[in-house]
Amino acid sequence: MALPVATPKALLADKGYDGDGVRQSLLMRGILPIIPPKSNRREPIACDFRRYRDRNRIERMFGFLKHQRRIATRYDKTALSFASFLNLAAVRRWLPDFVNAT
Repeated sequence: MALPVATPKALLADKGYDGDGVRQSLLMRGILPIIPPKSNRREPIACDFRRYRDRNRIERMFGFLKHQRRIATRYDKTALSFASFLNLAAVRRWLPDFVNAT
């Protein structure tokens, strides 16, 4: 797994990554794996489901971005232009919630 420069404190992942090798690798790097156990796991492993709920927010954001035609089809030629339109789409998603909250 290629990690960014700053080491994250925890990794939120779905059941597909529930393997002893993945968990060992993350723990060796000092990253807390927050992965729910598969139903067929012999030894059940505890999972912090309160923190796992944050994964849903991330999945909804990716779903929203996939509906933005310019981002989904990647019309932009440069990485800077693509990142700029990602920021604009995120602001477009965030702005109604911010205006309604104030």
